[in-house]
Amino acid sequence: MRCVEVFHGIYDRDPDGVAFCPYRISPLGAHIDHQFGRINGLALDKGIHIAYSAKHNGVIELKSLNFPKRAQFHVAGIPEEKVGDWADHMRGAAKMLGEKYPLRMGLSAVIEGTLPVGGLSSSAAVIIAFLTALAKVNNITLGDWEIIMMAKAAENRYVGVNCGKLDQSCEVLCRKDQLLYLDCKDDSYELIPMNPAMKPFRIAVLFSGLERSLATSAYNLRQDECKAAAYNLLAYAGMEYGKFADTRLRDVPADVYETYKDRLPENFRKRAEHYFTEIARADAGAEAWRKGDLDEFGRLIFASGKSSVENYECGCPELITMYNIMTETDGIYGGRFSGAGFKGCCMALIDPDKADEIERTVTDRYLKAYPGLTGKYSFHLCDSADGVKR
Repeated sequence: MRCVEVFHGIYDRDPDGVAFCPYRISPLGAHIDHQFGRINGLALDKGIHIAYSAKHNGVIELKSLNFPKRAQFHVAGIPEEKVGDWADHMRGAAKMLGEKYPLRMGLSAVIEGTLPVGGLSSSAAVIIAFLTALAKVNNITLGDWEIIMMAKAAENRYVGVNCGKLDQSCEVLCRKDQLLYLDCKDDSYELIPMNPAMKPFRIAVLFSGLERSLATSAYNLRQDECKAAAYNLLAYAGMEYGKFADTRLRDVPADVYETYKDRLPENFRKRAEHYFTEIARADAGAEAWRKGDLDEFGRLIFASGKSSVENYECGCPELITMYNIMTETDGIYGGRFSGAGFKGCCMALIDPDKADEIERTVTDRYLKAYPGLTGKYSFHLCDSADGVKR
């Protein structure tokens, strides 16, 4: 790992430890975790490594191999507002941990991401890896849901991204070759083992060559549109509703949506249409996985991607082009945008025997459409993995 080598080069010694948190994909359940929907998830065997050692003076000193400039702050003097750089995720994490536990120790750390940024929840992964390191040097033991909700709070309350708990849950709860089937309303979940009858597959990650920032995208706007749809539907049906901020599409029965959907403004109706069809796809996907039906699971993923384009209306032209290419490529069972869909990457479940041909086909067609992204676009093969090791 380069982070260990760089750490040794800076501090002339080996780190005390290396924290690791995997990236994740969510094949089904896209854009509905913040509406308390149900999701499918897998952790990947690629992720964020942090080489670290304790600092007894409480200072946190950070270097990233993916971003320029170092960052430094004290556990007792974290800025109340975000600074606006890559280290805000760590400031937010330290702030959330410090609100619950006394922090005396800081750390020196070198951070390394093993894949490009965008679409695999690298923000949640770096927060979780950092939290595990900072908790370790302060002799704090965090439970699974404690770290999930603390990491979520760092993004919501400090970084300013109103994400749900999908990313953090996948990166903590997932296990190799098991599909996470999570209900984001009550946090109940199941880890569904891969059926022995399932055909072999690998996970392809295709980076568009465009990086993204959820804090500056339409990500938060889409959530408001979902809430507005739910608020209106509850009012049309004469059902009780409370504060707008607390309203979710999960509060709306499916028959109420079907009865009143035509009264919604078009944008609100589209967002609600995506929610109700996507939660059904997540449920159907869990059953297809349980049965070992990879063809059906893949078909649902493609359908999810189509709804993301047409109903949720996310996806830049580059990602939409990549998605369309994948639907026409032999050997891809299913694929879609990974993450929010505002730039970033696509993911696909593919036939391992056709991996080379798939890479050539998608790469050639994509770069023919966007030659300016040559050298920035990249194709990677991954496998499923366990969630964060603490």
